[in-house]
Amino acid sequence: MGSHRRLAPSGFDRGAAAALCMLSAAAAALGAVPAQAAPDADTRTEVDRLYVEAEKATQAFDKADERAGELRQEVRAAQDHIARQQQRVNDLRGQLGSLAGAQYRAGGIDPAVALLFSADPDEYLDRAATLDRIGARQAGRLKELQSAMRQLAQERAEAAGKLAELEKTRKAVAVHKRTVERKLARARQLINALPTAERADYDRASRGSRTELPVPTGADAPDGRAAAALAAARAALGRPYVWGANGPSGFDCSGLMQWAYGHAGVHLPRTSQEQRFAGRQVPLSQARPGDLVVYRSDASHVAMYAGHGQVIHAPYPGAPVRYDPVGMMPVSSVTRP
Repeated sequence: MGSHRRLAPSGFDRGAAAALCMLSAAAAALGAVPAQAAPDADTRTEVDRLYVEAEKATQAFDKADERAGELRQEVRAAQDHIARQQQRVNDLRGQLGSLAGAQYRAGGIDPAVALLFSADPDEYLDRAATLDRIGARQAGRLKELQSAMRQLAQERAEAAGKLAELEKTRKAVAVHKRTVERKLARARQLINALPTAERADYDRASRGSRTELPVPTGADAPDGRAAAALAAARAALGRPYVWGANGPSGFDCSGLMQWAYGHAGVHLPRTSQEQRFAGRQVPLSQARPGDLVVYRSDASHVAMYAGHGQVIHAPYPGAPVRYDPVGMMPVSSVTRP
């Protein structure tokens, strides 16, 4: 657990994880970079911190972006329903107008006066019954119109609320995006300032990946869905980390899990924090291929257990989807979808 992977969090481009071995071991033992550490070691520690914070911001971005997509769909559906409801109100108004016109043409005057001057009482009584029926229909249509108008007003208010929430969520997405970009840019700036040899170490480490591992048999996975999800994750090996992406050409950590399980017909939530609770939690000692391994106390990184003590995950920008040891950083939980 004192390897460079434990301190160098997955999910973002930290470029030379291999160069951190000695520093990370010391930090794990002492809990901080020693005072006598070289300036480049301090730089690496700062890069490490920036990537941890950037990954947290990425998960917040994923959550806000997912909510924005849901709200856009809800707003469109509400607008369509409001349009249909408005048409119903217009139709009811037209029906009321027709009934009123029919009543007027039929001679809607005081019944006693009409009977007194009627040349044919039987004809009058027939017409009066018709007027009563028109009146009852008119009253029913009026109640229906009033109900429709109240419903229309309520739906418009709800749609306005969704639009306001959508605008707020859009702003949150923009804030999280700027946070990620700022931290990644600062990390890259620090890496670029390293001496050429050390920067080359970073670049080699970030591009390095294990792509050969014994393929787990179907019996290794808890069920066919897990086996299918693992097969999809294996198919993504070598594809780039792209923050905020969920495939197929690039992934962030939780995006890879969602995409892989989507191939198995299982819909996972978008973020690692939500994926943590998207199934039954099991001890790490009982992890099976296809299980989700969630890292850090804030659940800001997630990988898929692949068997043989390894996970598949999207580590960080510059590093492709790859295998890493399951103990690359502190495990907070294991979830079996």
